[in-house]
Amino acid sequence: MFGDIYKGKKILVTGHTGFKGSWLTVWLLHLGADVIGYSKDIPSTPSMFEELGLESRIKHVIADVRDLNAVQNIIEIEKPDIVFHLAAQAIVSTSYADPVETISTNAIGTMNVLESLRQVNHPCIAVMITSDKCYDNVEWVWGYKETDALGGKDVYSGSKGMAELVIKSYYHSFMADEKCNVKIGVGRAGNVIGGGDWAKDRIVVDCMEAWSQNNAVTIRCPSATRPWQHVMEPLSGYLNLGMALGESPDLHGETFNFGPRAEQNRTVVDLLEDLGSYWGHKRGEGYDVTDNIPFHEAGLLKLNCDKALFHLKWDANLHYAETIKFVSEWYYTFYKEKNDMYAFTLGQIEAYGELAAKREKKWTNQK
Repeated sequence: MFGDIYKGKKILVTGHTGFKGSWLTVWLLHLGADVIGYSKDIPSTPSMFEELGLESRIKHVIADVRDLNAVQNIIEIEKPDIVFHLAAQAIVSTSYADPVETISTNAIGTMNVLESLRQVNHPCIAVMITSDKCYDNVEWVWGYKETDALGGKDVYSGSKGMAELVIKSYYHSFMADEKCNVKIGVGRAGNVIGGGDWAKDRIVVDCMEAWSQNNAVTIRCPSATRPWQHVMEPLSGYLNLGMALGESPDLHGETFNFGPRAEQNRTVVDLLEDLGSYWGHKRGEGYDVTDNIPFHEAGLLKLNCDKALFHLKWDANLHYAETIKFVSEWYYTFYKEKNDMYAFTLGQIEAYGELAAKREKKWTNQK
């Protein structure tokens, strides 16, 4: 799987204690990697990182990505073969409450990682993760391409656009030279759902917490449409990109969108009713709608992933019903059955891989 590129390799994951970082850490361990995690804290309670006991399975470092000296030290000491930079302030509501933290983490933090990487004297691959929110969203009905304008009306979107500009400028200023030891690629994805997410102001999280206590959840934008995708989808894209950067030097500096199948577009209400069916809810049950909308949220945002298909031979694996099943079963198992969640998460990764192999995804048949 993934050409065995991760087996026995030293992998640095920034933001490893977060939702996506925890899933990526489990997957990398499954692939035989030696994982070093770098995060400033445990971002939620409960925490997937803690529930899966990941601290005992990796080298766990608590430090802030905004601390240049700390980032330089970890990269200099560990000399990672591959870096996945996921550390970010990723909550839209928090960006309104604390724009300084959002911009400094997402833009300056990205700069610190790149500044540290450009000084390494060993070969290294870096996959820089931003967001679909980096695009200047005018809410058109077709997907955004990697060449479309960056920007955003809100601080969170702006911070992700800034991060992209930092990456682009560092690449052209310092890393485009063939003598550079670092090969970088950028992954953009959004609207990720999956078991183990307990971040603030996220619709699936709010639902699962409420339903586990037999309460209704309050939603504010029932008709908002999103291209919902399971967390394993973009992670398979990031892992594909890391593999491709090692095999194809011409991909150095390129950006890639990772999004779901077109049929994954659903309204918030559709998503809640489909998730609710696993908790015994009938249509219209399990949620209430409020008129209180405290901050701007885009009504529509989706990605064009043709570039990833062409260059990486990557496309989304799961159908919508499968996404709902993976999400619902993880949370139901956690709240109602109290199983070994590390083993359960690993089982979902293996099941995802089996579906991908059945559908002849390129990365599954590489040793």
